[in-house]
Amino acid sequence: MKNKIQLFQNQKVRSIWNEEEMEWYFSIVDVVAVLTEQSTPRGASNYWAKLKERLIAEGSQLLTNCQQLKMQASDGKLYFTDAATTKQLLRIIQSIPSKKAEPFKLWLAEVGNQRINEAQDPELTIDRAMRQYQTLGYDEEWIKLRLQSIQVRKDLTTEWQKSGVESDLEYAILTNLMTKEWAGKTIAEYKKHKGLKKESLRDNMTTLELVLNMLAEATTSEIHQNKKVSGFDNSTKIALRGASVAKTARIAAEQQTGRPVISARNAKQLQRITYKKK
Repeated sequence: MKNKIQLFQNQKVRSIWNEEEMEWYFSIVDVVAVLTEQSTPRGASNYWAKLKERLIAEGSQLLTNCQQLKMQASDGKLYFTDAATTKQLLRIIQSIPSKKAEPFKLWLAEVGNQRINEAQDPELTIDRAMRQYQTLGYDEEWIKLRLQSIQVRKDLTTEWQKSGVESDLEYAILTNLMTKEWAGKTIAEYKKHKGLKKESLRDNMTTLELVLNMLAEATTSEIHQNKKVSGFDNSTKIALRGASVAKTARIAAEQQTGRPVISARNAKQLQRITYKKK
């Protein structure tokens, strides 16, 4: 299962994709918050608790089919929360008077259709990412570079998979080693330098930072292809070799510009994002 944050009218809806069932599971509390326009998570939780009581009193069998799945809360930790499939949500929505009910139903259909189409055509994932960055107000040239970096990353993870690297932990270790090598900071140190917490590091990189990160990953991919690397240990050595190329480029850039490449500025400070007035 894969956790994902979906956006409905800029409001977050936590979800999990079940690969075996080919089904989305959505946080019911998040959906309730959207439909009832609750100002706090507690308000949404209280509303859902009362609605559950009403459904049980009415003899509804809906709740027996809902699941509790671990989803990330605002504190970054995973907690069990009530989750429902699209079909189950549609039945819950019928019990919630809301002017957003119909738009939300259409959104649910679109989310489901996107996932099916993306399984058949990975390029659609890139298209959706572009629209999301545009909605957030990112600079068009930066978006193009960011989308290219996504493809470069996919190419690298494909090479890692071929070499026998499988677990998320191993991916994380390799990525951290590469970042430390070329940037001089671990991912945690890098994010702290930019004042980030749970935000994506790459979404807060400058153009030059993104370019160098891509150089590290693209070079690593090329070496993998040429050397036919096998195993996690060998992949670690190649990751450091690929990242060292970007490190050399970073040092050269700093010598020419007279300032460090690794910037403390994040997306907001770089004015990549223009926040809309409510």
